[in-house]
Amino acid sequence: MSGKKNKIAAIQMASSPNVSANLLEAERLIGEASESGAGLVVLPENFAFKGEHDRDMLTLCEDDKDGPLQGFLSQMAIRYDVWVVGGTIPMRADQGSKVRASCLIMDNSGRQVARYDKIHLFDVHLVETDEHYVESGTIEPGDKLVVLDTPFGRLGVAVCYDLRFPELFRKLLDEGAEIFVVPSSFTAMTGKAHWETLVRARAIENLAFVVAPAQGGYHISGRETHGHSMIVDPWGTVLSQVPRGTGFVCVKLDREYQQTIRRTFPTIAHQRL
Repeated sequence: MSGKKNKIAAIQMASSPNVSANLLEAERLIGEASESGAGLVVLPENFAFKGEHDRDMLTLCEDDKDGPLQGFLSQMAIRYDVWVVGGTIPMRADQGSKVRASCLIMDNSGRQVARYDKIHLFDVHLVETDEHYVESGTIEPGDKLVVLDTPFGRLGVAVCYDLRFPELFRKLLDEGAEIFVVPSSFTAMTGKAHWETLVRARAIENLAFVVAPAQGGYHISGRETHGHSMIVDPWGTVLSQVPRGTGFVCVKLDREYQQTIRRTFPTIAHQRL
């Protein structure tokens, strides 16, 4: 990897049921992020497919280490000489009628170095908009935390609804996480109310960077996603943000700044519970 590729990018999309079109758009954005100096690119949740119905994703389900979506992520890593955090793709579950919402991490040689299966599932009824979400009807939850070393720092991985569970992030912190990557697809309503607050809170309470790419736009299901993909520093400052539509943010993380804050404002060391 080029020494000049020292930035991290969060990509925002408005994915559709057209997988080929989504992958073309993802490649365009990965390429542009790479040209901007990104050495690590984080895609949003469901980057490759957002269908009219949740069960539509079953047709795209892949076996571990075998499938076109995994191949795409590997090819992007090699072609653009970047590490790729692959949003989520549907992977084979223990229950045949369900999938795992899996976030795969590829190094710049195209090798899968980690996989996180989304733990918390979005089963809610949004009364104001009368939207019903039942992820557990299609998705089997994971049960393993993922923290890994990268050239950019020690990454902790979470997905979307996980943001609402601070105990998950504290456990990632306990495993040494310095940067949280959180591929997401927040609804327009919940995003407006809580997205930025949650992302910044996870950064502040753990004195960690948060890289939060998201879906942002209108989808064929009639639903709308909030967007506002952002990268936040350990003090809770939003370093860069994409409001709506497709695009990306690309930032060099100041690791020395993080170390200074953790040393001089030692809330992590002050934990009592």
